[in-house]
Formats: sequence, structure tokens, C-alpha cells
Amino acid sequence: MPAYPANLPEEKRHHILLENRSRLAVSGVEEVARFDENEIVLATCQGDLTIRGSGLHIEQLSLDGGELRVEGTVDALSYEVFQRRTGLFARLMG
Repeated sequence: MPAYPANLPEEKRHHILLENRSRLAVSGVEEVARFDENEIVLATCQGDLTIRGSGLHIEQLSLDGGELRVEGTVDALSYEVFQRRTGLFARLMG
């Protein structure tokens, strides 16, 4: 198991396990934004994750548990982390 900082809440824990570039397990999944056989875009508790490859297939999805399992050939994993707005403007827009 990964060693998380003691102050990291359970809902912010996230891990990825890739086996032989053909089986992928992701935890901390909040939403599947879009998917096809070449790309899956997820919102995770640590930022948006894009999975690129070929023959990608969502084998299992549990949003309640935040778990996703994918089969296919994984070519790339990339994150885009959005900074949350703070201050007066964020409070007005929120």
C-alpha cells in the first residue's frame, strides 16, 4: 500500500496501478468525463487524468468507491491540475 501523509483525508487518496501496459486500476475517481477506445478522460481527486492508448475498454467502474479498471494498450497517462479560485472573486462567482 502507498504511504500517504497522515493528514491526507481518505477522499483525497489516489493511486494508479498499471500492469504490462494492458491492465490499469485507478482509485480516487470522481467522474468519467468522456471515453472511447483511444482516450478516457477522468476527474480524480488529484486532478483530471487522461488515459491514451488503443483498444481501451472500461472493465469496471464504481463511482461510489472511486474505482476504475481499464483493459487495452495504455500509451500515455497525463494529469491536468486546476487551481481552485480563492478570494473575493471566487466567493462572488461560487
